[in-house]
Amino acid sequence: MIWTAGFRTAVISPYGQLHFNEPRGFAGQTIRQVLHMAGGGEALRVRLTNRYGRDRLTFGAATVAAGGRQTALTFDRTVQCVIPAGEEAVSDQVDLPVAAGTDLILSLYLPETTEPATYSHKPAEAARIAAGNQVTAAALPDAEQVESRYYVSGVDVLAPDDTKVAVAFGDSWFEGVGTTIGADHRSVDFLNRRVSRGWIVNQGIAGNRLLRDEVGEHALARFDRDTLSIPALTHVLIHFGINDLVLPGMLNEPMPTAEALVEGFTKLSERAHGAGLTILAATIGPFAAAEISTPDGLAVRRDVNDWIRTTDVFDGVFDSAAAVADPARPDYIRPAWDSGDGMHLNNTGAEAMAATVSLDDLVLSAS
Repeated sequence: MIWTAGFRTAVISPYGQLHFNEPRGFAGQTIRQVLHMAGGGEALRVRLTNRYGRDRLTFGAATVAAGGRQTALTFDRTVQCVIPAGEEAVSDQVDLPVAAGTDLILSLYLPETTEPATYSHKPAEAARIAAGNQVTAAALPDAEQVESRYYVSGVDVLAPDDTKVAVAFGDSWFEGVGTTIGADHRSVDFLNRRVSRGWIVNQGIAGNRLLRDEVGEHALARFDRDTLSIPALTHVLIHFGINDLVLPGMLNEPMPTAEALVEGFTKLSERAHGAGLTILAATIGPFAAAEISTPDGLAVRRDVNDWIRTTDVFDGVFDSAAAVADPARPDYIRPAWDSGDGMHLNNTGAEAMAATVSLDDLVLSAS
């Protein structure tokens, strides 16, 4: 048996320049969060994070629940967990079997006043926040609900030795912006329903870029931590480029050239191949209807997509851009699949994106 990633969520700093949900701290409160498991195993460990914290972080108590069974988390056999600034903690083994597709319920009690939390800012899931220590409460009827995920970076599962895992490494088209909150209709969720062996964990960050920081550390900077650190990893799926082409106008930065993006994609592929991984790349999705779209950005998109479709840099390409584009206006998302902002897919569009990945390229079984 091996420990590998049954769930992952990419986190960002609350001190960054750009956020799509406001950072926040906590004081004497319980946070209850749903973690939709991509894969399962006989036991689990929870990964808590203070990666971007500037002060130590104290958890007074924590529980996990699945299948009607709730269990306390311990860290080095103690209930309280203190994580220094910039570090993470892994819980002791919990003998709670979980299956792929299970919703694991994580409850965390923050007894002290905290600084702004390390978090995932658009996870297509709501956290519930209630006063006091309520980690063992069956329900939190008066809880505040916020679309963010706090202080958690993943769940490890104890799985068979021949388990194979892929990672969806990218931006909001993986993280799930535009899909129904709490419905597990992200493109990665739909893709997991298609595979019969192994699974894909989601390391998408809304607003993330290939070449520059904001939102979060850029792809080349976070690649080792968010992909190569995963045991049993065999495949990397990437979707980047939209934010490189729309955020410069918001941040008063120069627009990257097609050549710069091609160079960045090539470096990412070289890093994956250097680690013995198969890398599959998506074309850059359409975004012409977005308020922050520009003609220059759309022109670069077309040039880079032409390269992605014809290059041999990747082991496979999934042309999600063509699949979800309006046939009459290929720089636009099909109206029926547009979430409403001109740049993100709704549930049906996310399912269509997942369908473009060839399962012949994504073989998650022992050879």
